[in-house]
Amino acid sequence: MILTIDVGNTNITCGGFDGSSLNFVVRMSTRLSMTEDEYASKILSILKLHNVEKKEIKGAIISSVVPPLNAVMKKAVKLMYGVDALVVGPGIKTGLNIHCDNPSSVGSDLICACVAANKLYGSPSLIIDMGTATKMTVLNKNGAFEGVSIIPGVMMGLDALAEKTAQLPKISLEAPGKVIGKNTVDCMKSGVVFGNAALIDGMIDRINSEMNCKLPVIATGGLAQIIIPHCTHNILVDEYLVLKGLELLYRKNS
Repeated sequence: MILTIDVGNTNITCGGFDGSSLNFVVRMSTRLSMTEDEYASKILSILKLHNVEKKEIKGAIISSVVPPLNAVMKKAVKLMYGVDALVVGPGIKTGLNIHCDNPSSVGSDLICACVAANKLYGSPSLIIDMGTATKMTVLNKNGAFEGVSIIPGVMMGLDALAEKTAQLPKISLEAPGKVIGKNTVDCMKSGVVFGNAALIDGMIDRINSEMNCKLPVIATGGLAQIIIPHCTHNILVDEYLVLKGLELLYRKNS
């Protein structure tokens, strides 16, 4: 089994692959203060819940957009399983041509999502990754990385509403029954859920216009299943696209 680890700004997502089959997915909070020993202990205890034994893990690969945790997570994997994890970054073979001003600045999560989208769904395509930030990435007809639009994330906006105002509360993220809210909570839910859905629809139209074609759209990330059903465009949701890209990159580089 191959362990794939996606280190994001808010959460760390781990998936276990037998071949191309995703056997389990677990999540934990990203904490900069934790050591490799603490991460190793936490990951092992969480994987125990899924009956994953140490001897089953034969390799690992890490994508991280939190540079201070790169070495920490690599050491944690070594402690847990005695394997040297691959890290998506300079030197790794991706097969992805990057058409932007500074290719080394492209986040490893975007690279993984693009590799998976190109392999599993083909190109051209538009990939929406809904995490701490909402990233909209374009692959051209040759499967090359054309560029990205980065938007403040759904939870970032929701948290800002509660933290920067005196009377708006913290709320759960779910769609209300109507766009026009009749109470504070429903008003906030409407703005966050339907507002982000409308934002995505509008950006899709602008990107299609700029590309002079109607791109197939794939959405991923933990928030995609909440927001995307309220979009008017036809959008395929693949929540674990980044993990699938990590598995593909492991096979390409191992």
